[in-house]
Amino acid sequence: MPFLEEKPRFRGIPLPPDGWVLTVLLVIYIFTGLIGHDPWKHDDAISIGVAHDMARHGNWLLLQLAGRPYPDAPLYHWLAALTGKLFSPLLPFHDAARMTSGIFTLLSLEFILLAARELHGREYAAAAPLILAGSIGFLFHAHEAQPMLAALTAHTAAYWAFTLLPRRPRRAAAVFAAAFAACFLGNGLLPVITLLPAMTITVWQAENRFRALAALSAGIAAAAVVCGAWLLAVHRASPDYLPLFFQAEFSALTPRVDPAANLLRHANLLLWYAWPALPLAVWSLWSKRRRPGGPAIVIPAVSFFSVLALLALLASPRSATALLLLPPLVLLAAAGVGALRRGLANAFDWFGMVTFTFFACVVWIGWSALVFGWPERLARQAVRLEPGFTGAFGAPAFVFALACTGVWLWMIVTSPRSPMRGIMHWMAGLTLFWLLLASLWMPWIDYGKTFRGVAASLKKALPEKTNCIAAAGLPLSFLATLDYFEGIRTIPQKSDRSADCSWLLVQGSRRDPKDLAEAGWLPAWQGNRPGDRSSSDRFHLYRRGRKAEPASELTDLGPAGEEPDPAVPSRAREE
Repeated sequence: MPFLEEKPRFRGIPLPPDGWVLTVLLVIYIFTGLIGHDPWKHDDAISIGVAHDMARHGNWLLLQLAGRPYPDAPLYHWLAALTGKLFSPLLPFHDAARMTSGIFTLLSLEFILLAARELHGREYAAAAPLILAGSIGFLFHAHEAQPMLAALTAHTAAYWAFTLLPRRPRRAAAVFAAAFAACFLGNGLLPVITLLPAMTITVWQAENRFRALAALSAGIAAAAVVCGAWLLAVHRASPDYLPLFFQAEFSALTPRVDPAANLLRHANLLLWYAWPALPLAVWSLWSKRRRPGGPAIVIPAVSFFSVLALLALLASPRSATALLLLPPLVLLAAAGVGALRRGLANAFDWFGMVTFTFFACVVWIGWSALVFGWPERLARQAVRLEPGFTGAFGAPAFVFALACTGVWLWMIVTSPRSPMRGIMHWMAGLTLFWLLLASLWMPWIDYGKTFRGVAASLKKALPEKTNCIAAAGLPLSFLATLDYFEGIRTIPQKSDRSADCSWLLVQGSRRDPKDLAEAGWLPAWQGNRPGDRSSSDRFHLYRRGRKAEPASELTDLGPAGEEPDPAVPSRAREE
């Protein structure tokens, strides 16, 4: 049964949303939560650390992290260093650098809108950015310093080029050239490889295959010139750097699990990660089963399954890497929005409204426990998870959260009946949930995730002058945090330079302290984040005695205590 026009008592957001409404909603979604918290463990701290090293020490060509070579694709780090320098008078450097993620996210949403407009027409094109922004897995990565966002932007631009090819081949070639270069410079070989099947099916589906192949080949050639210029500049600056870079790339393309098991893990990840894009895409395939041959279905469907197969063969199941699955899945899902039957559309709409209204209530109750200590049981649980945290009432955050909740209730009451209403409410509800977390719970979340306090405690334990600190088993995110907050840099324990170090910093208790004492190393400090209770999460600092063995000769710190290999990118090590 078709949807009937409604004249609501109060005028709400028109559906599909017009350009300004959609832009304002997405901008609020993206930039809330980007600032106001410290660098967090894993990619956020690592990317900010690399950008900070660029901005402070000028290592724009040969990337470094905490004074060590960090061979990785440079595009995200370049822009993060630039935004860090540009906005640092107004914001802390880490918040300013994280604005790069907001820029890439906005571009991704714009390109997926343009691609959907070419594939599905203007009526339901707005569904694509709403589905992408509403995907649960996209939410967190869009609000951290995440280099994979550069690859996501490149992929969405490439899909726009593919859909634009029949109508504007020259513009499509130029867009594809920029996208292909951004794939490699943004995140290395994996985004490039996963883009090739989409290019192949686009050429196969084209009416004039020769013209399509010529246009995309010209784009690849132009991209090769740009990427080649960077590689040549790197080679001239340091011939040893490029082998490390390609070693890192090939290491990242060798998962340690069976491809079938890897495929199953990626599929399990998508069950929550790609909601609601995944069920909408399935419905799109089902509804179009009698006429499945059109490019609007074939190109995104074949591209999605090809990317999924390649990730199963080449990449470990990481949530950041799974971002590459979203563009074709979203384009496929956008076709299913208009095909939803009225009963299914209403059920999806009610599910979204009830779900996020419930989550909003949970966040408000949790905030009450953090700030006022009620409910008492929940307040005790919050303190148990993050010992030492003290909540405080903030009027601006409270007013902002209250206003967001009011807008959500207003949208529920005033939204007109439309096939777009369900996905609009889902995206708005997820936005509400994120805005409430960012405004009400962010102090508690940041308290548990930041290493700032650990770095400050370590700084106090060290004398004003130290010759060097040998380190074993420290995650790259902690190395980046030490350098960013306190200017503490370490030397790998296995290197010859560590022989003269008077200090040894390790993570975990992988060696019996008695053995270290017998080797002449004396405990000087230990620390961890408040919520880290495992002994493997605790950091230990040792001072070298007069007759102690050099740090470089300590051989039994354990295999997990070895320093991370700088030739292996962080995306293959940490999650």
